[in-house]
Amino acid sequence: MISIVVAVRNGARTLQRCIDSVRNQAYPRKELIIVDGKSTDGTVEILSCNANAISWWISEPDIGIYAAWNKALLQVKGEWICFLGADDYLWDRGALGRIASHLSIIGTSVRVVYGQVGLVNENGDVLGMFGKRWCELRSSFLAGKALNIHQGTFHHRSLFERHGRFDESFRIAGDYELLLRELRNNEAIYVPCVVTAMRHGGISSNPSSKAATIREIIRAREMHGLALSLNLVAAWLRANIHAVLYRVAGQRVSSVAADIYRLLTGQRRLWTKNETGQDGFPK
Repeated sequence: MISIVVAVRNGARTLQRCIDSVRNQAYPRKELIIVDGKSTDGTVEILSCNANAISWWISEPDIGIYAAWNKALLQVKGEWICFLGADDYLWDRGALGRIASHLSIIGTSVRVVYGQVGLVNENGDVLGMFGKRWCELRSSFLAGKALNIHQGTFHHRSLFERHGRFDESFRIAGDYELLLRELRNNEAIYVPCVVTAMRHGGISSNPSSKAATIREIIRAREMHGLALSLNLVAAWLRANIHAVLYRVAGQRVSSVAADIYRLLTGQRRLWTKNETGQDGFPK
């Protein structure tokens, strides 16, 4: 059994796609649990209309995504759990079947398994694919980069029995802090198949909240006795510059500036592909 947990608040515009992506899975041993933070935009009506595809749902006030996911953990029946937002969705109808074929042969000593995540824009155009083997990713994860993208990660229920639930004092990086509890001293397994899609522009990728995300990552590392990273401090400074440009000059200028920096440092363009899926300035 695989449990898909979705947290939503005022996500009526994208929630149906998320629900349909779970409903349409060819893999039969699944459940969908949705926690809504007392939406006012029609989300509750969507949940009611899709009750036959949802194992359990609730709509009530909460204090954020990690509080919502913690509520869901009290209801899950699956051996493996994947957490999504209303903007996210399973890649295609074979996504759970592909990952399940690997989960079924993984020993009980492994509590974190992750696949690839496609970063998409509002039209579904692919902006980038994320996913590396753990031997390639471990050092950067411990240095403060998230594991792949959390939407592609499957957590064995024993992870929560061993380490407890999400720390609700975090607003953005609580998933990273939870995984630090396990992966500082243990291994994760990477499965080379695409599992989920994440829409670019969520809270953790918004320029105005990027610096806040890095501050939370620094706090999570301090909680686990990891030294302050100069790379993280530099990333925090860059995020603040990007946020200031965003406020002063607007999205277009700040996006171009951010991608020029990415190109100069050997990275792919990202910010200027958000709306159209095409490069936002000439090659």
